[in-house]
Amino acid sequence: MRDTRLLRLRTLPLIGLLAALLLPLGVGLAPGAAAAPEATPVRVMPLGDSITGSPGCWRAVLWNRLLEAGHMDIDFVGTLPEQGCGVAHDGDNEGHGGELATHVADQDLLPARLAATRPDIVVMHFGTNDVWSSVPTDRILTAYTELVARMRASNPDMRVLVAQLIPMNPSTCAACAQRVADLNARIPAWAAATSTTRSPVTVVDQWTGFDTATDTYDGVHPNAAGDAKIAARWFPALAALLEDGVPGGPGGPGDGGLVCTASFRAVSGWQGGYQAEVTVRNTSSAPLPGWRVTVAPADGARVTQVWNGTLATAADGTATVTDAGWNGTLAPGASTAFGLIATTPATSAPAATVGCAVTASS
Repeated sequence: MRDTRLLRLRTLPLIGLLAALLLPLGVGLAPGAAAAPEATPVRVMPLGDSITGSPGCWRAVLWNRLLEAGHMDIDFVGTLPEQGCGVAHDGDNEGHGGELATHVADQDLLPARLAATRPDIVVMHFGTNDVWSSVPTDRILTAYTELVARMRASNPDMRVLVAQLIPMNPSTCAACAQRVADLNARIPAWAAATSTTRSPVTVVDQWTGFDTATDTYDGVHPNAAGDAKIAARWFPALAALLEDGVPGGPGGPGDGGLVCTASFRAVSGWQGGYQAEVTVRNTSSAPLPGWRVTVAPADGARVTQVWNGTLATAADGTATVTDAGWNGTLAPGASTAFGLIATTPATSAPAATVGCAVTASS
């Protein structure tokens, strides 16, 4: 949670000084004039276990990436403070070490945490300890459903980003690697059944391209390389929500707010590269004036070429594709697509995390 007290303490004496200088000159504030109200920041709760909170330094990477992208009106919230990552960031979180999603659901622990923090968006990487404890996949997904219900009771407009968990391969659990894969395989269908127009649930693939041998220090918890990968996967989906706006937040839509979605499809592949297509769809009830899609390729791939869009690429490989003008306006329910070429040092199947945001007309 950001501390604005120092800013306000510095600002008030300055206002008094200006008033003292201006009043002898007969200059005053116009009757009824008032400073513009501060924008209410969008409150984002990182929810999970030790991967999120102990210390969960992917949150620091993500926070600073969001600031660099211009998302200044954000507030990470949670009942737990920062645990130290060596870089300035908003460290509040809800990542309780050793906690099971099923335990939080069964003991109904989430409502009090939600009431104390009032998030608009929940970023959830939760279930690693359930898998480690041999909790059946069906029970974990039931717990997910109960947790989302509590989120919506707190805020009917809650946006939920849920992760397909990073791989795990602890030395004490030979079966964990397959069990987490089994859970991840079922999360997309669960999310599709749980998502609503008012309170969407979006899946973020944290599994693909994450290697426990190089991206963790113990087969479970991310090292610096793993933190960077996790943050890079969360960024497009969270940035898209922030750009779309949340009800009551900066740029937040009311009823009939404009929303778009993006979906990734591999077309062909070869040694060292692949071709893919991204479909953009207007899922709102009004015409879309323009769109922007973020593409975070897996396994170190980089987008080198696009058609039917304009490409910009960040240092970490995340690509931003803006409509080409002629294909920016979409009627309700309509879609368009752009193609891309990516180069990759890996031989794994093409994959990318994509997110869509509405823009003004090009």
